[in-house]
Amino acid sequence: MAASASSYFSHAADVHDRAHRRSGACRRSGLRRKCLTMVKQQKTRFYILGRCVSMLLCWHAHALSD
Repeated sequence: MAASASSYFSHAADVHDRAHRRSGACRRSGLRRKCLTMVKQQKTRFYILGRCVSMLLCWHAHALSD
């Protein structure tokens, strides 16, 4: 009995997901998520680049003083 109940809820969730995908809401939220992911990746890249530049500048300054 429990297996049939879980399969019923799984099927109901699938039907709801398909109906939601047909609407424009999923496409808009998908686009928003992609944009936010790209912004986060770019922010991370700039952070890493800044850390690398500061490390190289500090290394260069210490190398000259030795």
